[in-house]
Amino acid sequence: MVLLIKMRIGIDLGGTKIEGVVLDNDGNELLRKRVATRQVEGYQVILHDIAQLIGQLEAKACERCTVGIGTPGALSSVTGAMKNSNTICLNGQPLLEDLQALLDRPLRIANDANCFALSEALDGAGKGYAVVFGVIMGTGVGGGIVFDGQLHQGYQHIGGEWGHNILELNGPDCYCGQKGCVETLISGPGLTADFRRHGGSDSLLAGDIVTLAAQGDPLAEAAMQRFFDRFGRAMAMVVNILDPDAIVLGGGLSNVERLYSEGREQVARYVFNDQLITPILKNVHGDSSGVRGAAQLWGSDEI
Repeated sequence: MVLLIKMRIGIDLGGTKIEGVVLDNDGNELLRKRVATRQVEGYQVILHDIAQLIGQLEAKACERCTVGIGTPGALSSVTGAMKNSNTICLNGQPLLEDLQALLDRPLRIANDANCFALSEALDGAGKGYAVVFGVIMGTGVGGGIVFDGQLHQGYQHIGGEWGHNILELNGPDCYCGQKGCVETLISGPGLTADFRRHGGSDSLLAGDIVTLAAQGDPLAEAAMQRFFDRFGRAMAMVVNILDPDAIVLGGGLSNVERLYSEGREQVARYVFNDQLITPILKNVHGDSSGVRGAAQLWGSDEI
């Protein structure tokens, strides 16, 4: 028997905080609560904190809800354990299995960038587009793919991971073991590291560099021009392969307004076509996209 879901809980398991929301059947946010991620206290404590947060949200909602969880990293398609998470204590752990046992119900888990992409495709900037590529550009670089409102995680759960395509063979070392990954060059830390390599101050963050460039600082402006060129080359690879109907940018660097003009011009320069008609859009839900997308891992017509 198929039952209509009245409420859905989304959990965003971040490195510093665990955030939860309750959405109604129309995607309206009813409740929100967050707690600190106690990484230093280990995996079992994080499990307990997630379960407790879900219990508190359900108590306020007065209803048993479906639960979707957005995580850093992803589930291995081989072992079912977590991999590639910067919340180190999660790696190698059967997070989905353990949480399902603890909460006594089926759950859904997806990478946080996938949750962002799903949220923006369903009722954000990508609403109405058949194929949406969602981009995270912040501390790291990630992405997610949505076809006709359905998340495409891929056979190995790495669909959309454009941040670990190699952009420059002799580029900076990446934690993944390669050199010159997209993430090392157009993430926030990637922009600041490039600025320093070319003589800039080592005390400035990405936002400071963007501001300095707008004020006419030549070193900062040169860094921004390299940044836009790299964004163009990296994104053109995605467009050449996927050819999405829309690209939605998220993460802290999505607030760089010049990405939607000068950055887009660089994508057009490198893409394999006579012109670029693909819209590159700023997200609608901001920092809430990930937790909303986690709730939306369950459709509104599922058990």
